[in-house]
Amino acid sequence: MAIILGLESSCDETAAALVRSDRTILSHALAGQEDHHRAFGGVVPEIAARAHAELMTPLVETALADAGMTLDQVDAIAATAGPGLIGGVMVGLVTAKALAMAADKPLIAVNHLEGHALSPRLVDAELEFPYLLLLVSGGHCQLLRVNGVGDYDRLATTIDDAVGEAFDKSAKILSLGFPGGPAVERAAREGDAKAVQLPRPLKGADEPHFSFAGLKSAVLRAHEAGRYRAEDIAASFQQAVVDCLEDRLEYSLSRIDPLAALVVAGGVAANEAVRAMLKRVADRHDMRFVAPPHWLCTDNGAMIAWAGAERFAAGLTDPLDVAARPRWPLDPDAEAARGAGVKA
Repeated sequence: MAIILGLESSCDETAAALVRSDRTILSHALAGQEDHHRAFGGVVPEIAARAHAELMTPLVETALADAGMTLDQVDAIAATAGPGLIGGVMVGLVTAKALAMAADKPLIAVNHLEGHALSPRLVDAELEFPYLLLLVSGGHCQLLRVNGVGDYDRLATTIDDAVGEAFDKSAKILSLGFPGGPAVERAAREGDAKAVQLPRPLKGADEPHFSFAGLKSAVLRAHEAGRYRAEDIAASFQQAVVDCLEDRLEYSLSRIDPLAALVVAGGVAANEAVRAMLKRVADRHDMRFVAPPHWLCTDNGAMIAWAGAERFAAGLTDPLDVAARPRWPLDPDAEAARGAGVKA
């Protein structure tokens, strides 16, 4: 059984984990940066990079100690090489390169999005390729056909903001706290989802893509009107997101060949309202619904280690001069969506 050390540093979570190729998580060490960024209401890239530099080595040491292992016992070292905040990505990747060189171990440069895309297979041995993946995070909102390791067909993407970004910005507008996604979900439980009339961007449109910029702007206008409780705006916003995701998903499902499983991954996959909707959609189409546990939805080292294990099993390793990448699409051949630009 191969043992992979995985490092994650693409945004504001610093993490290291050891995962065995039989899906055993031997250890997982993670440090969040909420206290570093809370005063700004969002992630400050320079602050994040400095925190990664301070935290990464101690977390690697902790992960090895918790597993009762030394670096010599690891078969390969995987690290996020993009996409993400480039300063943070470079910290994790340079650390992995140094460890790989020092211990004479193979290096595996992992696409952070592939880490999310493959993470459900870490906890579900019965999930086989191909499957339909809704990837919803702070930086991306995509619908993908996952054919295998390194083989993705992008069916839809956002033409402007990612859904996680809309959650974060709405939380900031409503002064709900940071991180924004969980804060909005908590407030929504105390609100009326029908209290505020918010738009459903692209709902019913004859194209597969997503859009959330207009919804975020509508939250700002509702807040500035001064007529609604923050909890009601949060609940109405969350319901609008759910409705948009459901409509766009149904559009694509009506136009593709059936697949056995509908899978969700990324930070927004931890949202219970989103999960409940996806389960309903999967049931309507006789698909199995697969969602990772909540801790595996947000950025973590275990998903990078597992993606590394899948790539290692396929014979995919990388040279020590592999570059960090701020942008790295899973399907580079996908047709550019209007407005999406380099985020497509």
